Order: sequence, then structure tokens, then C-alpha cells
Amino acid sequence: MRENLRKYISRGELLGRQGKDVVSIPLPEIHLPRFRFDPKQQKGVGRGEGEPGEPMDGEEGEGEPGAAGDKPGEHALEAELTIAELAEILGEELELPRIEPRGRHEIRTTKFKLSSIRRTGPESLRHFRRTYKEALKRQIASGLYDPARPVIVPVRQDRRYRSWRDKTQPFSAAVILYMMDVSGSMGDEQKEIVRIESFWIDTWLRSQYQGLVSRYVIHDATAREVDRDTFLPTRGSGGNIISSAYQLALENLDADFPESQWNIYLLHFSDGDNWSSDDSTDCVRLLREEMVPRANLFCYGQVRSPYGSGQFIKDLREAFESEPKVALSEIEDRDAIVDSIKDFLGRGR
Repeated sequence: MRENLRKYISRGELLGRQGKDVVSIPLPEIHLPRFRFDPKQQKGVGRGEGEPGEPMDGEEGEGEPGAAGDKPGEHALEAELTIAELAEILGEELELPRIEPRGRHEIRTTKFKLSSIRRTGPESLRHFRRTYKEALKRQIASGLYDPARPVIVPVRQDRRYRSWRDKTQPFSAAVILYMMDVSGSMGDEQKEIVRIESFWIDTWLRSQYQGLVSRYVIHDATAREVDRDTFLPTRGSGGNIISSAYQLALENLDADFPESQWNIYLLHFSDGDNWSSDDSTDCVRLLREEMVPRANLFCYGQVRSPYGSGQFIKDLREAFESEPKVALSEIEDRDAIVDSIKDFLGRGR
């Protein structure tokens, strides 16, 4: 899995295999042959006349019909990893530094840990070893213990049960605000790249923060906040005014996420085709005066599109060339996703 991580990331196949907390990963494996039903309802074995050498699946294979093959087959075995294990592999293989959270640790969480013993409790939590020990002590003290016949019979007063303790501890909370261009120049392939990269960035950040909140903003000529399920499938056909997304992002931060208490990550994906140079100037001003000072990191990923001008990343490079809290990345295709993730997360902010 580690050797093929780049392939898994760029293909995006894992996103469709994600369960509640587990991701299924296909691994090369040889399976024993077995009969299966034909979903295409075509003729073959068990369905009337067939020609010698005709494949059972109705499709021509390699080699001469009827001839025995000498090549191994290729099949897949499903291996399951938790999201936490997947994030750990991602961090190790991309050499991502651990993030140092900022802000006051004012948000607190309560954890329950079975770390104490009590005399009462449910039978499912009975501590066998402690119960046996108490019964042994009682029988020895009362003279009932017979070394020749060491039978230990616990009574009610011997029973001990695991119990929990409440532990309140502070933790750092983070918000990740995704912004995506859905104008007419952003096609399905560009959105698929955004979907894949967003998944892996989200996976890494969730491994670094116990409390991660996600917000989603889409924009063309106007911006609107949507839920996760609406964020990527949305199709657009209008123009593109990027500053509308930045304005809506600022409204979210002002309303719900004070910078003194939250670690803030802003991710924007576009093809770089803005409505006008004046709006790009407004975007640079909003970033410099409002958004970047509040954020741990502002990331802009420009997805290559045959219809986009690609000018916006040039404007950002000129304005934020030496700003450590601004990460810019050009994503030519799916193969560039891994390098883009490292551009964004390799700073450890």
C-alpha cells in the first residue's frame, strides 16, 4: 500500500470505498477460479450452443481461442484500513510535518476510561483476576484454603468490577473552509481532482485535530454556502467573481470562528479565470488585510482547464511571494495531486 500510495491518491477509487471509519484498498492477489452468473445475459456455458475457446464472460481474451494459457491472472483482494491508519501512512510517505496547533485551548472534551475498580457494577465489567485474588485472600485468611485441592469459589463480597473515571481535557479545534469555482470553465475532470485532493487534505487534518469543522462555499458570479454532498456535484455555467467567495468566507469566520480559539484553514480551488483584474485586486486586498492574518494557512490550488486563463495564481504569486501562510499550487492533472498536497501541508502550519 505504501509503495502504491501515489497511484491510490491520483485514481480517486478509494473515495468510493469509504465506509463510516474504514477505507477498502484493492491489493493485487491471485484468486482461485470460480463460476459466476453472467450479468449481460449472453450465451455461453449453460446457455445453449457455444464455440470452442469462447470466453465465458462474452469478451475475447488474449491468446488463441482454445489454447491453454501460461500467464497469471490479476485479481484484487480488499484490505481495510481505518481513516487514522490511512492518515498515518499519508504523513509518513509524503514526509508531512506534524502540525503545531495555535490559539487558546478553551474547548474541552470529556473522556471515559476504565481505570478504577469498585465493588459493584454490571457482570459484563467484572474483573476476573481481581475477583479471584480477593476470594483467595479471604479463603486463606479464614483457613478454608486447601493446597491439596485449591478450589477458589468467589462469593458476593469478593467480586470486583471495572469502573470508569471522567477525564476532562482541553483540545485544539480547527475549521477547514473549502471554496470552489463552479463556473462554466470548470469541467467534470477539474472537479474530480478537487474532490480527490480535498479528501486527502481532510484526512490529514482530522488526524491532527480532535475537533475539525468543515464548511463549504461554491462560487461563480455569486457565492453560496452548501453542505458536503452538494459541494462537488454542483454544475455551473456562469461567469466567475472570486471575491464573492472570499466575502462569504469572511462572514463565516466573523460569525462562528474567532481566531483566538480556532485553527483556521482556507482552501480555494479554481481554474484561475477571474472576471476582471479589478476583482483580482479586491481578492488580494481581502486576503492580505482580513483572511491571511486570521488563518493558519491559506491554500490556493489552480486546476488546469482548457477554458481558464490561469491568471489568478500569477496575481497571488506576485502579491504573496514571501508570505509563509500562503501556499500556492498548480495542479496540471491527477498525477500532480500528490505534489500539490505536499505543497499545502508540508509547512506544518
